[in-house]
This record gives sequence, C-alpha cells and structure tokens, in this order.
Amino acid sequence: MSRTVAAIRGVRARSVVVPLKRPVKNAFGVIDSGPLVLIDVETDQGITGRSYIFAYSKLTLKPLAYLIEEIGRELIGKPVAPFDLMKAMDAKFRLLGWQGLVGMAVSGLDMAYWDVLGQLAGRPLVELLGGSAKPIKAYDSYGVVDPVADERALRRSLDQGFRGIKIKGGDGNAAIDERVVKGVRALLGPDIALMIDFNQSLDPAEATRRIARLAPYDLHWIEEPVPQESLSGHAKVRETSPTPIQAGENWWFPRGFAEAIAAGASDFIMPDVMKVGGVTGWVQVAGQADAASIPMSSHLFAEVSAHLLAVTPTAHWLEFLDFAGSILTRPAEIVDGAVTARGPGLGIEWNEPAVAKYLVT
Repeated sequence: MSRTVAAIRGVRARSVVVPLKRPVKNAFGVIDSGPLVLIDVETDQGITGRSYIFAYSKLTLKPLAYLIEEIGRELIGKPVAPFDLMKAMDAKFRLLGWQGLVGMAVSGLDMAYWDVLGQLAGRPLVELLGGSAKPIKAYDSYGVVDPVADERALRRSLDQGFRGIKIKGGDGNAAIDERVVKGVRALLGPDIALMIDFNQSLDPAEATRRIARLAPYDLHWIEEPVPQESLSGHAKVRETSPTPIQAGENWWFPRGFAEAIAAGASDFIMPDVMKVGGVTGWVQVAGQADAASIPMSSHLFAEVSAHLLAVTPTAHWLEFLDFAGSILTRPAEIVDGAVTARGPGLGIEWNEPAVAKYLVT
C-alpha cells in the first residue's frame, strides 16, 4: 500500500562560517573560511530533508537565509514533489530571473526535497534516480600554489590516491603561471591529471596567449579563462586552444547550459548543483551533456555530487574541496582518490555541537 506523499511543514535556514583546512587563493583574493547556509525542510511525516549552500561571502549569509525561509513559508502544506515545486518556482521568479541569490535558494531547497524522498524510501538518492553507489574519481582542488612551499600538501594528495590536481592561475603574469605549472607538473609526474582554473580573470586574447604558453605541460583542462557570461569569448578561446576548455560552474539552470552548449562555449562542463537547479536541474543538464557527448564534472558539494555523477552518462571528475566537513557527522570521504555516495537520501546529517560553535546570529 502506497504511503501518502509527505507535505512540507516548515523550512529553517541557519548561517554558519566554518574554518577551512586549506585557504583557497584565486585571481581575486583569498577564501579563508566557508560561509554556508544550512537548510532543513521539515515534513508532516517526521522526516527532515537537509542540504547546504555556499554563500561565497559573509555579506550574503543573512539575505540568503531570510530568502529561503520566506520562500519556505509559501511552501507549507505543499507535497514534496521536486519537479512540481521547481515548476512553481519557475513561474514565481520568471520576471525576476534565476541568477543570483534566488537561484541559489531554489537550488538548495530542491536538494533538501530530494533528501526527504530518499529518507522516506530508506535509500540513497542515487538509487532513487535509478543508479547505484560507486566510487567516483575525484581531483583535489587547490588555490594558487607554490611548487616548493606546497610540495608537502601536494604529495599528501597523491598519497590519498588522487589522480587529478587542480590549481588556480591568473594571480600574476604569464611567466608566473608558467613557472608554477612547470613546477607542479614536475612534482606530479606525467600520469596525474593537472588542471588550471583562471576564475574568469582573462580576456580572450590574453587567455589564448597563456594557453599556448602552457601547452607543453599537458594540462587536462583550462577552466573559465574568460568571464562566464561571455559565451562567445569562451568559444573564441576554444577555437584555437590545444587544451580542452572547462566551464559551467557559473551557468544557471538548464536553460543556461542549453545556450552555452549551442554556442560551443566549452569542451567540458561542470555544473554547480547550487546554481543548476539542484538535483532536478542537474538531471536535465546531464541529458543535455549526453546528447552532445560532453564530459560532465561537478563543482563543490561532494556529498550530493557523488550521487549525481553516478547517474550522469558522461560523468568525468568530482571536484573535492571540503567546505562542510566540520559541521557534518559524516563528512565526504576520499578512498583511493574517489568518493562514494552515502544515504539515506543525500547522507547529510548535521553535527549540531559544531553548528552551534560556528553559528552566525
């Protein structure tokens, strides 16, 4: 006999600022802590769905938490049916648009809905989506590095079994980028995938010059060489690049990816589950990537990404950059350089004493 679909009883959003084991320096500054919004979707069946989103800045924590709870007030009594709820959100915010805090809030709520469904079924999300949990190869994600000063950390990554390392570029001139890439490649050897992320810091002409200069070092991909909204700029750089172009963490919802794919903006894509529309949006983009034969990786959120990549036909790499480990009872775990999805649902449970310690009031 089927159970009644769970209905939403309330939504709670809490802001925390957590420490990072390893600060992340990029072309625009240093991320030395993790501003997160923790989302709880409570239901009339006693199940609470959990997810979190990364606010990028402490300045956006309170607005995000307020927005999520205000949306939540309008969800009370509605069935936990993610596709239906996404359609309702699309209608609600059509005129305002998806980008920014609204898109992050809607995506975070969607992840929590799916967590509810997984918990009700007593199964991990990956199984609800028709797949099974399996190790997903991961790369260790760094900021700007120095091959000498960071040698110990990089070797530790190799000892953990990582077969890929990503570093940041664009912090200095082309000569600095080349020195760093050359040094890291020498340290890693030829068999480890090495990626570089420019975080949108170059224009197409400069990106083309730097990519050509870095070609001898066998980079696995060049990430976001130019501003994310410049699809034509990405396509222009891609035309002459000897190295595959990676992008997508800042493209919003399935429509954004449809436009980017049509523009030929990248060789690879890496949706951010917080910007693509949560689980519901990811599934749609995975279909687009499959139809276009584009390898698809993840951005942040290892806990949920391990579920999603396991059912992504063109799954490529999982990015491992742990923002939430300090407030989870079971942080994402690297085993032989891979992450395996855990349940039930997303497998997320708050370490409440740690949440209390890092809570922003």
